[in-house]
Amino acid sequence: MIEPHGGKLINKIISEKDKKILKDKIFMLKSIKLNKRQISDLEMIATGAYSPLEGFMGKEDYLNVLHNMRLSNGLVWSIPITLAVNKDESERFEIGEDICLLDEFGTILAVLHLEEMYSYDKELEAEKVYRTKDLKHPGVKALYSQGDVLLSGPISVIGVEPLSSLTGLKPLFLKYFLTPEDTRKIFSEKEWKTVVGFQTRNPVHRAHEYIQKCALEIFDGLFLHPIVGETKADDISAEVRMKCYEVLLDKYYPKDRVVLAINPASMRYAGPREAIFHAIVRKNYGCTHFIVGRDHAGVGNYYGTYDAQKIFLEFKPEELGITPLFFEHTFYCKKCGNMASSKTCPHGIEERIMLSGTKVRQMLQEEEIPPLEFTRPEIAKILIEGMKQKVTEYNI
Repeated sequence: MIEPHGGKLINKIISEKDKKILKDKIFMLKSIKLNKRQISDLEMIATGAYSPLEGFMGKEDYLNVLHNMRLSNGLVWSIPITLAVNKDESERFEIGEDICLLDEFGTILAVLHLEEMYSYDKELEAEKVYRTKDLKHPGVKALYSQGDVLLSGPISVIGVEPLSSLTGLKPLFLKYFLTPEDTRKIFSEKEWKTVVGFQTRNPVHRAHEYIQKCALEIFDGLFLHPIVGETKADDISAEVRMKCYEVLLDKYYPKDRVVLAINPASMRYAGPREAIFHAIVRKNYGCTHFIVGRDHAGVGNYYGTYDAQKIFLEFKPEELGITPLFFEHTFYCKKCGNMASSKTCPHGIEERIMLSGTKVRQMLQEEEIPPLEFTRPEIAKILIEGMKQKVTEYNI
């Protein structure tokens, strides 16, 4: 089994004994209400998905990640994991005290053991992490809207399951909530020596399916790990996406060679840096390989088509510990009569079935099933129903 990033799988969920001790004093603590992204990060730290992090980053780690894509100890890490509050709110706290972390309804989630408070440069972070200061970028917009002071320190989490229910995922799919400890146990029981991870925030269409099955021809198992944390408002809902994955895996994949689990993280749309981040997280879940496709974790036109692949060349393989698999844009070629890419297909663009996201959305809104060569009809029907439901809710 591949080692977790940093060599140790972190677990910040406290024991029942410690939970009782903590609950006796927890109502006397000062508190902070977390937003959805902060809750997602809290959960990922708690379960070890963000190993070796044991809490929110201090200033030294934060600056090293911005400038060098490494923690202060030299370990590769590409995305800041921080807890921001407003300046007025930060003035209530003192270094060394415990702070209760709540959700928007006041539910107690965890305790932050405060070690440091520091200001930071949002424009610098935007330039380094997102390569833009444009507020139209969803990651930059979220960054600029958060507080001006960062709190850092290790966390003690009361319980992790309630957190996943706050990501917007229906209880029906909580069976897919698996921690890194859970998935590593599953992979071990299946005797998988090689596991390839696939990151997605969208339903799997035929191009994705082709890439995944190419990997399955080589490796022991596939870990399908869709994001269910906060995404853009116009992204397809987690509930609809999960229904698509269930149907696809039931009808078109070998049941003993695929594991489906939810990824509680939120999307940052940080392109190349987020590709590295996604690979490290899947390493912690037990993956030995990770698929990186065209414009991985991208949005708009902020990143080059294959920038998310090129960034892996900045690190030695042993520094990452997980092997990236680079795939080009895939499509159905009418002349070849199968799925292909520019690496395998000699025919012109006129022979390729490629639909834009705008065109697909238009077809689905008009209740028209896209070509079989683009998506499975069962998936299209679920998406059509999901769109109809969204329109109904909006009209209400």
